[in-house]
Amino acid sequence: MASAARADSTGTLSRRLFARIGEFLEDQRLDPDPANYAFAHAILNHPDGPLARTVARLTDGGVRLTLKDIETLGCDVSTGSTSAADSEQGGGAEALVARTQMQVEGFEDVVQGLRAHTQGFGRDLAAGADALRRSRADAGASDDALDEVARITAAMVERVHVAETELERATRETAELREKLEEARDNARRDPLTDLPNRRAFEEAFDAKTAAGETLWLAVCDVDHFKSVNDRFGHAVGDRVLKAIGSELARTCEGHLVARYGGEEFIVLFSGFDGAAARSMLENARCAIEAKRYKLRETDAPLGAVTVSAGLALAASGESARGVFQRADALLYKAKSDGRNCVRVG
Repeated sequence: MASAARADSTGTLSRRLFARIGEFLEDQRLDPDPANYAFAHAILNHPDGPLARTVARLTDGGVRLTLKDIETLGCDVSTGSTSAADSEQGGGAEALVARTQMQVEGFEDVVQGLRAHTQGFGRDLAAGADALRRSRADAGASDDALDEVARITAAMVERVHVAETELERATRETAELREKLEEARDNARRDPLTDLPNRRAFEEAFDAKTAAGETLWLAVCDVDHFKSVNDRFGHAVGDRVLKAIGSELARTCEGHLVARYGGEEFIVLFSGFDGAAARSMLENARCAIEAKRYKLRETDAPLGAVTVSAGLALAASGESARGVFQRADALLYKAKSDGRNCVRVG
């Protein structure tokens, strides 16, 4: 009877785990293949482990995992190719950060476990030494063997105290390293020139907002005649222009995600807006950029007006970030062909 009850309990737990794995794969939109199943099993069967904690941080806010994320965490996934954005943005640095973060968390678990065991061992040793001294005092006699045991015990207690100090220092260092890794992960989602979110950050935000059922409009903005700025004034001046335009977009489109997509292209992800409101804010941004008067830092000579063209598209239900980007990008090229410094909506 007891054996049957245990078997029934084990079967119930297995069925629950199987159901949770299915829910996880569905939530993350992952195919139910063996590699993804093994990945989900490793997370859900060890919910307090370093892998589970890392995945929890990656998916915080409703962000879905990509195949690249799973590969980065050390799992074999052979279910097709990743997007070009994943290939460009989620490369070696991101992989190194994620793997190192898992290793640090694993080390931190080991250190904390050692500290607990060491403290307990130290208390036991100290209690044993005290008991030994009391026993000798009660006996009122000297015993060389007891003296040697007491000396050894005292030395061991001292070594345990040293080990506790070292383990405490190691715990502090791992906590500091974990903070630096969190900063590195954030940096991996930022454009180093403009300090705006990058393409990977945009795609994660798009997936999270789509999952939350938000209405999204995507604007793709491109600096007009930017090559001529670089050719006439040099790349250093061109970089300063890009930083200024990124800053102006972020200011005029505050409350919405502004990211640098690459080169002289920026994107604005409007959420909770209808088309008229999104277009109005984008037009205000375009006018503000056009109104700025740039000067050369070295000579104070005028650089002239710099303008942007933009395409604005509504994200259809279930559409991917890449799909809506391609439609907005086509509208951008229509704006370019219509004379530049304008917004086209589709």
